[in-house]
Amino acid sequence: MAALAYNLGKREINHYFSVRSAKVLALVAVLLLAACHLASRRYRGNDSCEYLLSSGRFLGEKVWQPHSCMMHKYKISEAKNCLVDKHIAFIGDSRIRQLFYSFVKIINPQFKEEGNKHENIPFEDKTASVKVDFLWHPEVNGSMKQCIKVWTEDSIAKPHVIVAGAATWSIKIHNGSSEALSQYKMNITSIAPLLEKLAKTSDVYWVLQDPVYEDLLSENRKMITNEKIDAYNEAAVSILNSSTRNSKSNVKMFSVSKLIAQETIMESLDGLHLPESSRETTAMILMNVYCNKILKPVDGSCCQPRPPVTLIQKLAACFFTLSIIGYLIFYIIHRNAHRKNKPCTDLESGEEKKNIINTPVSSLEILLQSFCKLGLIMAYFYMCDRANLFMKENKFYTHSSFFIPIIYILVLGVFYNENTKETKVLNREQTDEWKGWMQLVILIYHISGASTFLPVYMHIRVLVAAYLFQTGYGHFSYFWIKGDFGIYRVCQVLFRLNFLVVVLCIVMDRPYQFYYFVPLVTVWFMVIYVTLALWPQIIQKKANGNCFWHFGLLLKLGFLLLFICFLAYSQGAFEKIFSLWPLSKCFELKGNVYEWWFRWRLDRYVVFHGMLFAFIYLALQKRQILSEGKGEPLFSNKISNFLLFISVVSFLTYSIWASSCKNKAECNELHPSVSVILAFILIRNIPGYARSVYSSFFAWFGKISLELFICQYHIWLAADTRGILVLIPGNPMLNIIVSTFIFVCVAHEISQITNDLAQIIIPKDNSSLLKRLACIAAFFCGLLILSSIQDKSKH
Repeated sequence: MAALAYNLGKREINHYFSVRSAKVLALVAVLLLAACHLASRRYRGNDSCEYLLSSGRFLGEKVWQPHSCMMHKYKISEAKNCLVDKHIAFIGDSRIRQLFYSFVKIINPQFKEEGNKHENIPFEDKTASVKVDFLWHPEVNGSMKQCIKVWTEDSIAKPHVIVAGAATWSIKIHNGSSEALSQYKMNITSIAPLLEKLAKTSDVYWVLQDPVYEDLLSENRKMITNEKIDAYNEAAVSILNSSTRNSKSNVKMFSVSKLIAQETIMESLDGLHLPESSRETTAMILMNVYCNKILKPVDGSCCQPRPPVTLIQKLAACFFTLSIIGYLIFYIIHRNAHRKNKPCTDLESGEEKKNIINTPVSSLEILLQSFCKLGLIMAYFYMCDRANLFMKENKFYTHSSFFIPIIYILVLGVFYNENTKETKVLNREQTDEWKGWMQLVILIYHISGASTFLPVYMHIRVLVAAYLFQTGYGHFSYFWIKGDFGIYRVCQVLFRLNFLVVVLCIVMDRPYQFYYFVPLVTVWFMVIYVTLALWPQIIQKKANGNCFWHFGLLLKLGFLLLFICFLAYSQGAFEKIFSLWPLSKCFELKGNVYEWWFRWRLDRYVVFHGMLFAFIYLALQKRQILSEGKGEPLFSNKISNFLLFISVVSFLTYSIWASSCKNKAECNELHPSVSVILAFILIRNIPGYARSVYSSFFAWFGKISLELFICQYHIWLAADTRGILVLIPGNPMLNIIVSTFIFVCVAHEISQITNDLAQIIIPKDNSSLLKRLACIAAFFCGLLILSSIQDKSKH
């Protein structure tokens, strides 16, 4: 009765809400969100530097998140590279001196805070020719004015960056009098034109005063109240912003430190000066403001201009635009033709006569429609991760942000279960289910930033290895059973694997190796194909007649293992092979193939084990050693129970080992992923009842797992997976729900587009296929030539 009610309810839901209606809703959501963000940018401005300097919040205790953009954490080498031959000057009181020390420690962490605090403090790094000075001017007065005035003279070398600010000293020595505030206004009014003049050639920042923690202030500082500080800040903002009559002031207000201080001033030792962690955050913001536009770090979207559109991107935009126009013309013509064939009324009988004409959908129409939809989807990709239309935020890991979604999808997966069509080991429904839950876990791992938590990382390593294991198992099984080594099969697989990635390489201006998993699977597929297709071609039908062929296949697999070992332990040979042109264009990242070697070596034996497992399983199946009937255990009860016990122990042992792992590099090298994968397969397949059911929820996602993995780079995550896409600011939970809904709809649509195009572009007829391959080869040659021209123009 419960099952009947469930099926009726499911049918009712599907009647009103289908995948098609979900995609329409996603399209409407994208259009509305794009319109809202455009209006917001127009109203509030499009300068992310202003957001970085003025707004943000803490993620957890010490991670600062600017509004709408991502902040990069600069390393020593990066800071020196940015500031080479630069001069930075800090002018002000003890709070500015604190900022100076924190800024210098980014360049040289060993720099000590020592010496007379009420004097100028110089710093110079001769290796990078970086000069940073602190100039002690605790009050905005004639002394500070004279210092700034010297820099305005043409003959004097000006600092590239000037950071100034002062007020608390004036409040203290004048006992918070109103006359002191009036004098402050007069002095800052006289300095404002000088700062404005300097700001035309240098970056000038005026640091607003942070609040104090009045309960901790000493007796001689009790007059420094937050009310007085606010009054001084209002005076500085009002005067500096009005220093130019007809245009916006070039002097930038550094007000974000106020927000940081409001959250952390309670940790201050004296109530006046910020704790060290807050000073470091403020200094890092200053580094981002200046250096992001120079070094352009991927995870530092604040203050970065939109990347210039390349020639290849322009050509891609033209192609998709023409496809959209072509499809619209085709649709209008088709619609007019359809109107002419509308049912006509018989004047004698008064009944309608139907002109039954079954017009088949032409390949041209499918082609134009597919490229039209793909063009719109790529426009969304570009808006999300290149055009800076939508916001981006840094990731921040907490245990709850990872484990709560895991529990949630597990419950959904268990709830939506159905009977399998067949009960064989690793049947199609089961492998789709396996891919689905693995992909969902990997997605949660990426968006939660769980890579910083080593035990979670080690468990995710197993899932990536399991994907490759399935590659070895699935493709070996197909070639072994079918014996289909034709070019059509190879082209179909390669097209489905690589189509989306090739399009993204063009549209998003990223190298092929950037989407590392697709090159990995593609290369392993070709390795499997070549291994089995080379003479002598050994397939199941041939081997069944003579057991000698089984030994021949094992010999082939042995040579494959030796080849893998050779490449794994000979980095030089590996790099020479993949550094050859045009392979280098596919596998290089940042000018070398080290990343490709690292990724390939990480799970180098997993595909081989997948092939070996497929061979052993199919051999046992052929000899009817396995019991794969519905409800039957795979082996006898004793053997089944023993194997299940060993599998559970393997799982627990691995979890303990992964949780105790301290060093990522060592654990990667010793990673026993194959044992865990085999344990999972046995637990999932030995009990007959477990083989007879599968989760339709996970299986649905498994069918689009490749698209989900690739699409997450740009339309769910942001900044090439370094951050999170923000469609709805201020509400993280709602943002995740909406962005996930759109992301899944897009991935599903791309999967359908890829399948449609594969049927058209890869024909079954060999002569037609060879012509298409020649066209595809010409296309890639042109792409390589254009890419080389672009690279030369960049350098």
